[in-house]
Amino acid sequence: MKFDIKFRPEDEMDFLPIIPLNENEGDENLDEIPDEIAILPLRNTVLFPGVVLPITVGRDKSILAVNDAYKGNKFIGVVAQKDSNQENPEAEDLEQVGTIAKIIKLIKMPDGGTTVIIQGRNKFSIDQISSNDPYFKAVIKRIPDTETPVDADFEAHIANIKDLATNIIQQSPNIPSEASIILKNIEKPSFLIHFVSSNLNTSVEEKQQLLEMNDIRERAGSLMQLLQKELQFVELKNKVTNKTRTELDKQQREYFLQQQLKSIKEELGGDTNSQEIKEMLKKAEAKKWPETAKEAFKKGIEKLERMHPSTPDYSVVYNHVDLMLDLPWEEYTEDRYDLGNAKKTLDHDHYGMAKIKERILEYLAVLKLKGDMKSPILCFLGPPGIGKTSLGKSIASALGRKYVRLSLGGLHDESEIRGHRKTYIGAMPGRILQSLRKVKSSNPVIVLDEIDKVGNDFRGDPSSALLEVLDPEQNNNFYDNYLELEYDLSKVLFIATANNIQTIQPALRDRLEIIDLSGYAIEEKIEIAKRHLIPKQKELHGLTKNNIRFPDKVLAQLIADYTRESGVRELDRVLASIMRNQAKKVAMNEVLKSPLTTDTVQEILGKPRYTNDLYKTVNLPGVAVGLAWTYVGGDILFIESSLSDGKGELHLTGNLGNVMKESATTALTYLKSNAGQYHIDSTLFQKKNIHIHVPEGATPKDGPSAGVTMMSSIASALTGKKVKPYLAMTGEITLRGQVLPVGGIKEKILAAKRAGLKEIILCQQNQKDVEEVEPGFIKGLKFHYVSRMEDVLKIAIGV
Repeated sequence: MKFDIKFRPEDEMDFLPIIPLNENEGDENLDEIPDEIAILPLRNTVLFPGVVLPITVGRDKSILAVNDAYKGNKFIGVVAQKDSNQENPEAEDLEQVGTIAKIIKLIKMPDGGTTVIIQGRNKFSIDQISSNDPYFKAVIKRIPDTETPVDADFEAHIANIKDLATNIIQQSPNIPSEASIILKNIEKPSFLIHFVSSNLNTSVEEKQQLLEMNDIRERAGSLMQLLQKELQFVELKNKVTNKTRTELDKQQREYFLQQQLKSIKEELGGDTNSQEIKEMLKKAEAKKWPETAKEAFKKGIEKLERMHPSTPDYSVVYNHVDLMLDLPWEEYTEDRYDLGNAKKTLDHDHYGMAKIKERILEYLAVLKLKGDMKSPILCFLGPPGIGKTSLGKSIASALGRKYVRLSLGGLHDESEIRGHRKTYIGAMPGRILQSLRKVKSSNPVIVLDEIDKVGNDFRGDPSSALLEVLDPEQNNNFYDNYLELEYDLSKVLFIATANNIQTIQPALRDRLEIIDLSGYAIEEKIEIAKRHLIPKQKELHGLTKNNIRFPDKVLAQLIADYTRESGVRELDRVLASIMRNQAKKVAMNEVLKSPLTTDTVQEILGKPRYTNDLYKTVNLPGVAVGLAWTYVGGDILFIESSLSDGKGELHLTGNLGNVMKESATTALTYLKSNAGQYHIDSTLFQKKNIHIHVPEGATPKDGPSAGVTMMSSIASALTGKKVKPYLAMTGEITLRGQVLPVGGIKEKILAAKRAGLKEIILCQQNQKDVEEVEPGFIKGLKFHYVSRMEDVLKIAIGV
């Protein structure tokens, strides 16, 4: 049944018939109907007596027929077309039985069409078509309805029709509930049958059959059957709909909600995010990533689709999804396995460093043979200014990988490594993932600069967060708090740099492959200056076209008199000072002197800052020269001892650490125990106070390597014999009189060479460390290898 309250053209059938105020109106004035009448063919519908129907007339013939009828007695014969697709029907295309209708109202529409409201009056049959032009006219014969039965059986039929129709209305969501009220208020059985037949959801043929039935009882029975069929169809449709809704409830519900949300967002006038999401999905199609990442991305996109861009959480979800898209999940640069070219690159960028270059070439060789390996975590340990960081860049260049540098100096927040939870305001991924996102590669060389200077406070301990990053066995599933997914870092080549290994957390130190980078000898610094520093400074000062030459003698003077360092940073600054002076002369059109001489250098830089004359003045008893290792390289250490009247007390000054104080006590105890052997008056230990001082008191000093120097200094003071000039020493001592090996030998030797010292006392076991140093760098130095303290004192003060 259909109850759409709309004006429709005569070729359509969805309508709501209008009920006349008087159900008997159709039986009046039938004598006025002529025997010949204009015919109005209808498509897709059948008009029943008593039923009021609004129709929009569109065909020219039909408009003419309606206008003529309206001007006359207002009666017109309405018949159904046999074929509703026929645009211009002929006489044989019309049904023989129709309904005489009275035109109640004719309305001219603005578009030129005509709308008529007609009411069915009485059935008729066509005897003969009398005219085809300008419209159909026919000689008709009225068909009277049979008497309405008054027995209980017929009343039951009518009641059943009402119940069935009401049931259909209730189960059909598209039919307004008012329709059931209309049904209840129809009293005349014949009109009820016509009204229900008119609204029945069945074919034109079946409606035409109902119209042609003269026996009202037969018509009621046939209508009941059609209503039963309609009710079964409605019930089945509802059942199928409910079943489908149950199966597809979640999916369909979400779809409809999303569509509604989209409409709401458009109504609100906000920017829809559909374009952004389309672009993201397009990018995702070409992405190679693991299943977990793909699933997380899908969920993120679904969230975005449900959210309006103006909501606060939208940017959080958007940034997270955008990060997943930007990360190079399984994107790798291809490693270059040309070992010859790699060696050439390393040699070109850095002079010396043979040990490290050998290690890098070994790594490349294994990678070439195996095709894949877990990257080791290398740690370059050495003083500042020797090129640890720039070496990482050279390694990246040699391997053909992307290069990233992360400065960890002063880092104190664990979230800088692991990222923040994305629920926090201003949350972002950790520095590791940010770097990978930037270089678009999952196997770059990442230099973790100054790993020994990572701080820790109430915000967390970043060095502990680095434990997972820097473990080749664990970093294949590194978890970032912002990403909330595991990321594979096993293909990344991490290179850490540090000045002091002691300040690195032990668990972190255990994960690093420590490679010592010792300071440069003067010969190496000269080569580095010629190959790298001078060309760089020339370019920086716009002097590339000028002939400025530095002879080796001048460079050696710069290194010895104006720098005191293991690296070349200070030398670089000194060269920059000279270049600025030369640039000024060029700008003022003065003549440049080339090559530079020692006198010219002294004119530019002033008097030498450092001198070796200091060691020539050390000719007093109780003064000895030691060698120390600091995080900036090797250094020279003076230790002074003096005696004063007292009760044998020991005083230590010079900002000494606990280990160094213990070395002094050990040295004194050893000399007390062996006073006779070294011709020392044992009564001195009761009558004299001994004061040991290490100059440069503002600088903290600690470590066991000054043990032999302290012992020599005290022995010299007690015996009154001077320590041998131009002699330096280093080594730890024991109460049993043994000399133990110490570290940082190369730096200490180079520091002695820089200071102009001639002889060095070392532990026998440190001989292997000296042999690793290039012989040319230590030419002119004499080494004394000892294992006992008596050997030290014999060389130092001749006792």
